[in-house]
Amino acid sequence: MGKKTKKPGKGKEKTERKTAKAEEKRARRESKKLSPEDDIDAILLSIQREEAKKKEVHVEENVPAPSPRSNCSLNINPLKETELILYGGEFYNGNKTFVYGDLYRYDVEKQEWKLISSPSSPPPRSAHQAVAWKNYLYLFGGEFTSPNQERFHHYKDFWMLDLKTNQWEQINLKGCPSPRSGHRMVLYKHKIVIFGGFYDTLREVRYFNDLHVFDLDQFKWQEIKPRPGCMWPSTRSGFQFFVFQDEIFLYGGYSKESASDKSSSEKGNVHSDMWSLDPRTWEWNKVKKGGMPPGPRAGFSMCVHKKRALLFGGVVDMEVEGDVMMSLFLNELYGFQLDSHRWYPLELRKGKSTKSKVKKNSDQQCNGLNENSQVDMEDPETIGSNVNLDTYEEEVDMENDIDEISHHITRKVTVGGCTSVSNSKPLACDTDPQTSIPPEVVKPCGRINSCMVVGKDTLYLYGGMMEVRDREVTLDDLYTLNLSKLDEWKCIIPASESEWLELSEDEDEDEDESEDEESDCGSNSDETDDGDDEEETGKDDAKSLEMGDAVAILKGEKKNLRRKEKRGRIEQIRASLGLSDSQRTPMPGESLRDFYKRTNLYWQMAAHEHTQHTGKELRKDGFDLAEARYRELKPILDELSILEAEQKAEEEAGETSSRKRGNKKNKHQTGQR
Repeated sequence: MGKKTKKPGKGKEKTERKTAKAEEKRARRESKKLSPEDDIDAILLSIQREEAKKKEVHVEENVPAPSPRSNCSLNINPLKETELILYGGEFYNGNKTFVYGDLYRYDVEKQEWKLISSPSSPPPRSAHQAVAWKNYLYLFGGEFTSPNQERFHHYKDFWMLDLKTNQWEQINLKGCPSPRSGHRMVLYKHKIVIFGGFYDTLREVRYFNDLHVFDLDQFKWQEIKPRPGCMWPSTRSGFQFFVFQDEIFLYGGYSKESASDKSSSEKGNVHSDMWSLDPRTWEWNKVKKGGMPPGPRAGFSMCVHKKRALLFGGVVDMEVEGDVMMSLFLNELYGFQLDSHRWYPLELRKGKSTKSKVKKNSDQQCNGLNENSQVDMEDPETIGSNVNLDTYEEEVDMENDIDEISHHITRKVTVGGCTSVSNSKPLACDTDPQTSIPPEVVKPCGRINSCMVVGKDTLYLYGGMMEVRDREVTLDDLYTLNLSKLDEWKCIIPASESEWLELSEDEDEDEDESEDEESDCGSNSDETDDGDDEEETGKDDAKSLEMGDAVAILKGEKKNLRRKEKRGRIEQIRASLGLSDSQRTPMPGESLRDFYKRTNLYWQMAAHEHTQHTGKELRKDGFDLAEARYRELKPILDELSILEAEQKAEEEAGETSSRKRGNKKNKHQTGQR
């Protein structure tokens, strides 16, 4: 899923090299000729001996934040809603994998971490699951990966952490699920429910769709088996599992199956189906997705707040040109109304001014002046935030009367009690309008395998993994979002730089491929490009470690790009914009006026999902959402226009140069004849 671009024309050779390398690894595994770094039994035994030396619980106060990691677990302390409990996870630096078994507790109010060390703790793991009930944290399964990623150990142990004493206890009872990772586990009343996951047997990867229940009152395991003819979800891992009243919902997931051409290759399946489980009868039913659901993706995170489930992030792998694969890491936020089974995108809202209309118009004019770099205020075809909405709507030729739209929304859409949303805040105008700078929109970058929990109407998003070009970036940032206001993301802990080491063999392959491609460019590659390459390489290395807005990653900071990088960036931006529904994405060159005219019905429906407003209030809410979306994507669209113009100019220059060379060649041949 995460591995990056395959170079055109080199796919066959690279596949053959990778196949040979995989066969070598498999042969080493089967013959048990393992390096010390891949002897999992020895590694785990060494860890167990170290754990045996611990005699008492040790709590280190106010320690540095945990190292970057993904596939860890994060829970709200049921005894204190402002405390987060973090356990385990993994980190890959491009050469080796590190798996953690540390336990942290984070006080949100004090913004302090505690590191807990306890005797008889679980061994290190990732891709496990944990739920909290009363004063205990329950943990099941997961995996341990050898540093060289050649061996995997899957756990089936079940642990209980006393949150008052910080003491771990292993629960050894018959009937527990088989070893696995990538499963999901939820708490329903006094029962723990586990579904799915996968198990790597070295020779094959096996996916599960079994259902297990642990009764916390009776301390007893039970497997729920499907009855003949009943509906049941297919095998999968990495899905999301969440509870609302007397329903347990399952959404998405990932699995592999053997290719139909009888080759040894496997095909990955990204699931986008949704199921509902009744825990009173243990019957599954398929859920029809209404509203505006997210597109298929893997590695996303979900949690529940009141009557809605929230979805964030994920990755989409797509083929953009020939055999070139691209991984797009998303940072979209979606809501799923649990009582009406309707999906909708969650757009963050501007703060509404409570001052007089005169003051509000003055603020709007100031905003327009500050943003004149993005919208030409003298252009009659554009509209900025300095234009009165009522006047603007009179100029726009609406296809439907607004009252009919409002009636249509009220009749068609069932909503919950949420507030409306947008992406940016109004600018303060107590400074010179010519020097005021719009505040940057704070937003988590796209990622997979992050942790997301809700406590006291606050959403917490922690860690995960993303890719910048050919390197994996493991995150350790913490964001919060007030779910009552839905006004802005706040970065509590910024991401730190994560180590990345390149394997020498892979570097050699990349250099060979790079040289081949450069030679294909012919005379169009000049000395200036080489000079720019050396200068920009250092910038790339430094920039790839910045964990800013996902827009900045797509936009890039470089002005001078090599032609093949420029082509790749153009394809990436086009693909990214194409992922979103056209009803919420501006077209290249489209003004805010034209964008809102084309999509006003969508934005008013989206606003009504949160506010239940009608009439003029609904029109203003819808315009705020459209404007925020337009401002967010405007830098990407501008970058796309610039890159496409540069590419076109270079292609025309290349054609002119080719014609000149052709004319010289013809003259030379004529002279010989």
